[in-house]
Amino acid sequence: MEDYSADKKSNNRKIWKLILFTILLAAVIILFRLMGWGDKLASLRDWISGLGIWGPFVFVLLYIVAVVAALPGAAITIAGATLFGSVLGVVLVSIASTIGACLAFLIARHLARDFILRKLSSNETFRKLDRLTQEHGAIVVAITRLLPLFPFDILNYGFGLTAISFKTYVFWSWLCMLPGTILYVVGTDAVVSAISSGKIPWLLVVVILLAGIVLAFLIWLAKKKLTKGKKTNSD
Repeated sequence: MEDYSADKKSNNRKIWKLILFTILLAAVIILFRLMGWGDKLASLRDWISGLGIWGPFVFVLLYIVAVVAALPGAAITIAGATLFGSVLGVVLVSIASTIGACLAFLIARHLARDFILRKLSSNETFRKLDRLTQEHGAIVVAITRLLPLFPFDILNYGFGLTAISFKTYVFWSWLCMLPGTILYVVGTDAVVSAISSGKIPWLLVVVILLAGIVLAFLIWLAKKKLTKGKKTNSD
């Protein structure tokens, strides 16, 4: 009788989690349609510029929603660079992408685990990610953030279904997404500055080169540790 009662409570919790997740997803879709964000993504820069001091906060919120909704973030990242420049652009994109990735992770792990697991269990990409995470842990989080080996949305939700700890996921996701964020934002800012002024922004070029060097070094280091981990497991 106690087992039946426990199973019933567990099933009820799963149902409520699924309902809450469905409501959240529906709210995001409705919000996008009501605000016309999908159609106005190209003019996002002008819209946010008109918000004044609230612009950065709205930008971060939009970026987080886009990540959770598994929408491409490249366009918003570029918009952030043209809106806020290199320094503030990198800060805002880094904060927003990390928070969005964390929310997706937590949704997959605690709120809609069964639903997302059913969606991803037959996905060969997710099965490969799960296997690599079990074998190599944090190194896989690092290298998949440094290299586009897996789709961004698969990573965010997929890691929530693996055994990786939340703290490990947050730290390595933030750290290893940062060089790419710098390249994207500063690179866009450099192009915009060059076009608008007719001069090459050498300081931004130097920053891009340094970010590229750091990114290459981190990729080399992650690959080295991954190879070492494979040798250790084989021994």
